Order: sequence, then structure tokens, then C-alpha cells
Amino acid sequence: MTTSSRTLGGLFDAFENEAFRLETLDDYSKSGNVDAYRAFQAGKPQPDDYNANWVQEVRSHTEKGKRIYRVHVLTRPLTEYLRYELGWGYRKNMSGGEEFFILDTTDSSNPLEDVPDFWFFDSKFVAVMNYDGAGKFAGSEVLSSDRVTEFIEYRDAALAHAEPFVEWWAKHGV
Repeated sequence: MTTSSRTLGGLFDAFENEAFRLETLDDYSKSGNVDAYRAFQAGKPQPDDYNANWVQEVRSHTEKGKRIYRVHVLTRPLTEYLRYELGWGYRKNMSGGEEFFILDTTDSSNPLEDVPDFWFFDSKFVAVMNYDGAGKFAGSEVLSSDRVTEFIEYRDAALAHAEPFVEWWAKHGV
């Protein structure tokens, strides 16, 4: 991977095997498709083209045998935003081959307390995702390679404590 790929977008374009995401916030409503979130809040049906660009991006990788997966750390009851993200977003994104896991800390301690949101590519490159207090994306920072071992441990801990989204949703979904 070249220096030019050391941006979040460049890492997505260049990863070879897997892209892992850790999500830790209860509300990203100021960062994504605000209109879709408002439609969800109003009780409208999910548009057929909802998240179409992301699903296409995911599919372009998964069809080549690459893995895109994430763990979301959360507690119940779900915020309205999480009901939207999981009910609309995750379920739609799965159609492109993205995998989801839930680390539910409602009845247990959080093994990843104070760990930031991040994307982790091929166990080599970490991009920390920065958000303001209202859930608005404030940019990403690609970390130096000396931090990789730390993020391998975070990813592995997240997966060790998480359960597949489909199973979790069947028990706790709205």
C-alpha cells in the first residue's frame, strides 16, 4: 500500500482481505443520511434506494472475496437512532455482504471502555473515526503502524464478546 492510500478513502480502495469497523456511539444522526433518519422517525417506509451506494461499495469488495464486518458496542434500551441504524442500515447493508455483530453491555461491563470508533484494514492500517458530542463526523486519522497491535487486541476483544447481529436482533430488535 502506498503513501497515497493513507487516507480513509484510500484505505478502502486498497485493502486486500478485510475491513473491520468498531462502532461505539449511540447516535450518529448528524453524520449520515439525515433525510433517511427523519423518514424513519416519521414512520415512513424505507426507500428502495436507501444506502444503495454503500451496498454497491460493499458488494464490489465481497464479490472479490474480501470481508467487511463490524461490531457495535451498545446498551439497551436502544436509542431511536440505533433502532434506525440497526433496523434500516444493518439489515440493508447485509444484502451487499457486510457482516454485523453486537457487543451488548446492558448486563455486563464494557471490555472496550474508552476505545474510539475505528476502521481497521488487513490488520495493518488503522483509521480512527472522530465525532463531536452530537454524533457529527469530525474526520478520520490514520495512525502510525506502531499502534497496530493495540487495535488487533481491540478487534479481537470486540469479536470475542459480540454475537452475530441476526441472532441478537431476533432476541432484542424492535
